[in-house]
Amino acid sequence: MHASASRPVAAAAPAAFAGRILRTVFAGMLVLRRPRPIHARGELFDGAVRWLRGPRDTGLGWVDDPEPGSSVPVRARLSRSLGLPDGLPDVWGLALRVPGSDAEGAQDDLDLRARAADADDAHIEFASTGAGVPLRFALVPHRRPERARLGILLPYRGSRGPVLLLARTIAGDPHHRLGWRLLLSTASPLGRWRAFAELELRPSPDQDDALRFDAGRHPLPGSDVYPWVRALRQPAYDRVQRAGA
Repeated sequence: MHASASRPVAAAAPAAFAGRILRTVFAGMLVLRRPRPIHARGELFDGAVRWLRGPRDTGLGWVDDPEPGSSVPVRARLSRSLGLPDGLPDVWGLALRVPGSDAEGAQDDLDLRARAADADDAHIEFASTGAGVPLRFALVPHRRPERARLGILLPYRGSRGPVLLLARTIAGDPHHRLGWRLLLSTASPLGRWRAFAELELRPSPDQDDALRFDAGRHPLPGSDVYPWVRALRQPAYDRVQRAGA
């Protein structure tokens, strides 16, 4: 085997080991908290993503391709990771569903069920992180979601390399009468953030909290999932998703 061909295998091996540990941890948590061991209660929002003017060359089609001023509808869920009382710091999660395209061929029965449920949606899962290096790769608790920087932790695989996304509040808050506006930005893992769109959200009249998200099986159009990312995150996600099926 050539050295270049062995690199993905070598990179995925530690991630697969960590992924098995995470799966075991989440399986244990499911004994105490079902069907969601974390982010158990959430609030749903409706809104839109609107693209800004300016150059976009991330290699991620969903970011680069839309015309300035164009928009797509979005469905969102905001939640606390541990579900701590209001006023206490917690890791915030903001999950989005946006129009997308089918992920490439279903790999198992879980894939088939997910694609049948929302085959045209792509998912983005943000959590409260830092913005700089290294805190953009760490979970950071906050008392209020509008004060948090919300990152994706694990990069998408674009045609030009790894791409991270970040959302930060520019106006309002989740319950402001004029809505909640966030700026969406991209960066390479060590690069500078560049804004590409605005996200506008308002509480949804439909608060059926059965909505599920899985960014690994519903990637953004024009993106892929690195094998090491899939090995790290997917075993725990699949275990939780099956428990709630």
